Amino acid sequence: MAAKVPAGRMGMPEEIAAAVAFHAGDDSRYLLGTEINVDGGLAEL
Repeated sequence: MAAKVPAGRMGMPEEIAAAVAFHAGDDSRYLLGTEINVDGGLAEL
């Protein structure tokens, strides 16, 4: 699976947690209806 990911590796739990923390925190208070793909670029293929 990692060979299919453009980043060349699988994501780390800390990377997923950082995206979740961003969405849950004040830094994202002006975002509405946003989807952030934390997938190393796989969704762009």
